[in-house]
Amino acid sequence: MNSIEINGSNLDLEIIDHILREHAPVKLSDHAMALIGQSREIIEHIIHSGKTVYGVNTGFGKFSDVRISHDHIDQLQTNLVRSHASGVGRPFSDEIVRAMLLLKANGLAKGYSGVRLEVVQLLVDIFNRDVVPVVPEKGSVGSSGDLAPLAHLALVLMGEGEAKFEGERMSGGDALAQAGLHPIQLKSKEGLAVLNGTQAMTAVASINLIRALNILEAADILGAMSTEVLLCTDTAFDERIHKARNQDGQMTSAENLRTLLHGSPMVQSHKDCKKIQDAYSIRCMPQVHGASRDAVRHIQQIVEREINAASDNPLIFIENGDVLSGGNFHGQPVALVMDFLAIAMSEIGNISERRTAWMMDAHLSDGLPAFLAKDGGLNSGYMIAQYAAAALVSENKSLCHPASVDSIPTSANKEDHVSMGTIGARKCLQVIENVESILAIEWLCATQAADFRKPIELGSRTKRAYELLRSKVKPLEKDRVTSIDIEEATQLLRSKAIVEEVWDR
Repeated sequence: MNSIEINGSNLDLEIIDHILREHAPVKLSDHAMALIGQSREIIEHIIHSGKTVYGVNTGFGKFSDVRISHDHIDQLQTNLVRSHASGVGRPFSDEIVRAMLLLKANGLAKGYSGVRLEVVQLLVDIFNRDVVPVVPEKGSVGSSGDLAPLAHLALVLMGEGEAKFEGERMSGGDALAQAGLHPIQLKSKEGLAVLNGTQAMTAVASINLIRALNILEAADILGAMSTEVLLCTDTAFDERIHKARNQDGQMTSAENLRTLLHGSPMVQSHKDCKKIQDAYSIRCMPQVHGASRDAVRHIQQIVEREINAASDNPLIFIENGDVLSGGNFHGQPVALVMDFLAIAMSEIGNISERRTAWMMDAHLSDGLPAFLAKDGGLNSGYMIAQYAAAALVSENKSLCHPASVDSIPTSANKEDHVSMGTIGARKCLQVIENVESILAIEWLCATQAADFRKPIELGSRTKRAYELLRSKVKPLEKDRVTSIDIEEATQLLRSKAIVEEVWDR
């Protein structure tokens, strides 16, 4: 497999998704390596000149005014990594940690950080050889960057901490050795450069967005299926209605729904019925799904900028040798949009659960049996699956309380405003996981409802979604453990199989 070049400016969600899913190798571009070398030369010059520069020969945070002697500069970086490795909780997933490695290498490749090429190359080698540092989820306040998570990542560069290799958890040194790699001694500025930055929250944000984009496509497909099996009209999706409002996401979802329902025998079967307007959960799908689409589009722009950002401090400017202290490590841009993404995704779950509830209620579902059960009473059908969807929707409402409105001063008030962006990104991931299951429950119910509507068939595209699920989950003829069905459908949806199958991708 050909290596994908990284240069500090060329990554986007599509490339990251491809690299992570396919385990594609990466390499530094020649231009990036040149910039890294020039940036390091400036740091070496500073060291030999005796000039005082934050993070090179000073302490950190409240200790920034403490000058460190030349003999202790390397020890300073080692101490920094060890002391800042204060994370708690269960580890981040392998996928998120690999994204973190990729983004940290990409950020350092910009040439603003003053690290040696060996440091960035080791990050790339660790990534390519599937060494996965064990990084606890909790402990970052999101400024000065993601210090605790990135410290656990940096420990492995030094041959310390813990990592996984070929599925086995071991010491960082053993993982490097088994992968044929060697630890390095971090030198002046390098520990700080690896720790400073938003790559933990941005890694989670990237995974969140990749999954959110899949959710948006799946929601339109499943909403179309629900429209069919509930014998609802497609009039509300008429192009003229949506052009009159001119909201981009709304017009996209409406177009998707029109395509998905085009020629549907189930829609055509009641074309001349007396129903004029359906419930909002059907009729307003383009407006609700579309608003979330527009939110995601905005969020994607912010996160893709951050993916390719220099979020270190201080920054080295090779054109004139200036070393400037600033605040690019502050996670506020990511913090705000992760709270926004949680809300946008939660609404997709809210409206999906309402469509599921309509399929459960025999008074509303236009001829479907209560709870989609055969021999109702003896069997309960998908009654409690809808309870599960309702519980997840309710949980999401709590998870959508914004993390970014909170701030606790740290480092003796030197760092007196922090973003909580990593907390927001982690909460958003929980919301997304819940929404995937909520949509999976709608998929199960719409597929079961389609069986009851036979011999009338679904449209050609929604029928693909039906057949895909039926390849894994058999019809509910009598009560069984439905959590197994929900998990099967959730994993199928999460894998992007439904979107790829329906849209020929």
